[in-house]
Amino acid sequence: MLQLSVLKEQTARVLAGLAKRHFKTAEADVQAVLDLDQRRRALQTAHDQAQAEANELARQIGGLMKSGQRAEADALKARTAELKATIKTHADELAAVEQQQNELLYKIPNIPHESVPAGRSAQDNEVVREGGTKPTLGPDAQPHWELIKQYDIIDFELGNKITGAGFPVYKGQGARLQRALINFFLDQARDAGYYEVQPPVLVNEASGYGTGQLPDKEGQMYHDAQDNLYLIPTAEVPITNLYRDEIIALDKLPIKNAGYTPCFRREAGSWGADVRGLNRLHQFDKVEIVQITQPENSYAALEQMQAHVEHLLQQLELPYRILRLCGGDMGFTSALTYDFEVWSAAQGRWLEVSSVSNFETFQANRLKCRYRAEGGKTQLLHTLNGSALALPRIVAALLENNQSAEGIRLPAVLHSYCGFGLITN
Repeated sequence: MLQLSVLKEQTARVLAGLAKRHFKTAEADVQAVLDLDQRRRALQTAHDQAQAEANELARQIGGLMKSGQRAEADALKARTAELKATIKTHADELAAVEQQQNELLYKIPNIPHESVPAGRSAQDNEVVREGGTKPTLGPDAQPHWELIKQYDIIDFELGNKITGAGFPVYKGQGARLQRALINFFLDQARDAGYYEVQPPVLVNEASGYGTGQLPDKEGQMYHDAQDNLYLIPTAEVPITNLYRDEIIALDKLPIKNAGYTPCFRREAGSWGADVRGLNRLHQFDKVEIVQITQPENSYAALEQMQAHVEHLLQQLELPYRILRLCGGDMGFTSALTYDFEVWSAAQGRWLEVSSVSNFETFQANRLKCRYRAEGGKTQLLHTLNGSALALPRIVAALLENNQSAEGIRLPAVLHSYCGFGLITN
């Protein structure tokens, strides 16, 4: 959530940033927030004046009662009763105005960083760099949804039987490959200085609001209405919320956490060839990295996280490219996002496998995640997160790019984790 002070003091910059996002109601929403703030400040002033008068009258009434001037005290008591009614009315109006203001602030997305390119869609994203070598497959090459049946390692029909579409069952070498990738990613995060946590996969409403999934993405989240809990779409939600309503000591910064969780997304409206097989699932596994740091250090942290994900892809020997997302393709909460894509040789297209983002103070403002600066004043921190990595499309690319007549050859870095280097029948 954008800080109210930023909207008031940097209105032109806010509107220019929202224009880069093509946020259609920017001017109306920002002006409505500023109008409500004027109304809130006027109400607060009237409330405080009435409260001060009531306090003064209470002091006078006490003196009059002590001196036996009951009639004069009773007259002041009548005025005090009027003031109490006025104070309650002002308090109720203040609460209503603040709720309206917060509801509007929740609707306004983050301001893009100055380096974010202009653009409306994925076609306008900027390629930062590419790495690796695209394999050349023979004419008999198959996409992963055929390979998983040939090697009997992932079963969508069984998943559909016990749950529904988009919930595959991993079997044999497929299950071992999943576990190997999770352990490899976690070990790499630990070696890079991340502290491992294993958070819950259900979160409350406050956690959803804290990281910006609510009210923006409630339609994509699985919701248990009875307990009002949400299945997480990403470990970003519970891990970042570990620091909600916290003032973090300077010597504890930066915070670097990593965690593995299953993730759950309804993916409403998804259909077609682009979501076939492992390309898009309702449940999938992912290792997430999260950093919380002082504002002046956050973009160096973002580059560090980008390098970490790139190194993972290099070790997996997957051809990849890094994109800087344009304003029209960025997530609601992000100030700057790098997407990582791997080349799927059998499908002949790029598959997104990670997003690494800096949210600046947008999440921290919702979370009230702060640090105490020199002089004792509290300031908002910057939060960052990235997939390191999401498994389904990594598995899809590994299967497709490494298929051979003998079987599917896995990169050397996974052999000790899997206990095998070749997937066979």
